[in-house]
Amino acid sequence: MHPLERLVNLVALLLESPRALTFDEIRDAMPEAYAQDETPTAKRMFERDKDILRDIGVPIRVRPTDAWEVEQGYAIDKHEYYLPQVDLTPEEVSALFVVARGAGATESFEQAVLKLLYGAEGGLLSGSTPAPLAAETAGNDPRLAAAASAITERRSLRFAYRTSRGTESERHVDPWGLVFRGGHWYVVGLDRERGEIRSFRLSRIRGAVRPANEATPPPDGFRAADHVQGGPWGPGEPEERARVAFSPEVAWLATRSYPDARIEATRPDAWVEVSVPAPPGDGIVSWVLSFGPDAELLEPAALRDEVVRRLEAALA
Repeated sequence: MHPLERLVNLVALLLESPRALTFDEIRDAMPEAYAQDETPTAKRMFERDKDILRDIGVPIRVRPTDAWEVEQGYAIDKHEYYLPQVDLTPEEVSALFVVARGAGATESFEQAVLKLLYGAEGGLLSGSTPAPLAAETAGNDPRLAAAASAITERRSLRFAYRTSRGTESERHVDPWGLVFRGGHWYVVGLDRERGEIRSFRLSRIRGAVRPANEATPPPDGFRAADHVQGGPWGPGEPEERARVAFSPEVAWLATRSYPDARIEATRPDAWVEVSVPAPPGDGIVSWVLSFGPDAELLEPAALRDEVVRRLEAALA
């Protein structure tokens, strides 16, 4: 038996045993490990293994095996061996995120922090798709650092935001979390003027992110990732609904593949009109065009015009 396998098996045996085991019991349970004909030789090998495990921090204890303490055995307490569950507050998680993106942070340190961040329920990146921190924001984008700091300090943010339709407006947001999806970072929180939880893609923020007054805390059970919707178009927050007509041949597929699709009407010719969330960007246009002549985008007018433009460009 390979020495490493022998050590692992010994640890597993002592962890799972409900009581301390004598050397003879260990030898009987692991005959391939300590199968030497002479007991003293097997005992010396066991003692070497025990010392190696203790040197690397495995807490092997010597304890009596009976009430009279006549015979001694070996045991590993699970509460001593296993690390406690990592339980970080959102503020602590956010602080780790800021440190991981700071000057001098190594790649190994960044990866270690990521493992903590993605496992911390309710934290800064709870529910996100694991990805390198600098996936979209290479060069230490100050908007990302400002958003993370605001979450840590429970401060609201003000910034100019341009939607996928090109409309720009001032936003006042209580930031509650960050999500990385589809190659982009999103800050999620309460849009104060609209009174709703919204997600904002960082790359659409124009200019500086400015800290404002104290932010409200997130509701119980909040997960930032739940508010960055995804679908066949990719991630993004729907800003309106679109109406699309599908032929009977593809209507069943289209409605099942699109989250929150609602059938609005069935025409006499069996075509089905469906309303679907229209997320930022024109990804929905590509999705509709993928059905060819079996789909028609009816509204909003801006998206319908984009479909017409692309078809005319293709014909040209």
